[in-house]
Amino acid sequence: MNRLLPRWFAHRGGGLLAPENTLAGIRLAARMGFRAVEFDVMLSGDGTPILIHDETLARTTNGLGRVGETPDDRLFALDAGWGESIPRFVDAANLCRELGLLANVEIKPTLGQEIETAERVAKLTVDLWQGAPVPPLLSSFSLPALEVARDLAPGIARGVLFEAVPTDWLAEIKRLGAFSLHCDADFLAEDILAEARANAVPVLCYTVNRENEAKKLFARGVSALFTDRLDLFAESAINA
Repeated sequence: MNRLLPRWFAHRGGGLLAPENTLAGIRLAARMGFRAVEFDVMLSGDGTPILIHDETLARTTNGLGRVGETPDDRLFALDAGWGESIPRFVDAANLCRELGLLANVEIKPTLGQEIETAERVAKLTVDLWQGAPVPPLLSSFSLPALEVARDLAPGIARGVLFEAVPTDWLAEIKRLGAFSLHCDADFLAEDILAEARANAVPVLCYTVNRENEAKKLFARGVSALFTDRLDLFAESAINA
């Protein structure tokens, strides 16, 4: 995975230039030269893995209610922006394979659904990327979800997501057999970076939307960045 890790990930598909977590956003990222995208996967009320960030529908669609309580027939009739429907994970995976994109699949369980969400997403990820030349990267803030991913999809690289990185982060990485550390750029301390370098753990930071901040993070040794500003970093993504 290391040699294939791009320096830039388009955050939630198309960043600020397209409706988040949509197929249109993924296509836009590819057209702009990004080689990697990040998106969130949650379960619908019918247990279908779909792309959406929030547990509720109001911010990113024209619907109301909780994602985990809404059946598929209602979900897929909603407008997620630009006339796009909420994508099924299966369709996003197939599109990423078609476009040759590295997909960072964030397992985004609703409260109490950590195990079920991780089981469905991990199993599907193995099936959907079978034999793919560009393998995906699974990540999550949920350690129980990552435990499931480790057990059900051992061949798929995993990233551990933290906001503020805890002191025992490396022990968790090793326990989970994870590939990378993902954290908020604002909370990345120098001792964390040094420990990561010493243990050959790539560090990926979110969400970086300013050029000067990106330059500083790369100079410090960060491996990759997530951005909403595809317009600002498209040239860097192409040349990285």
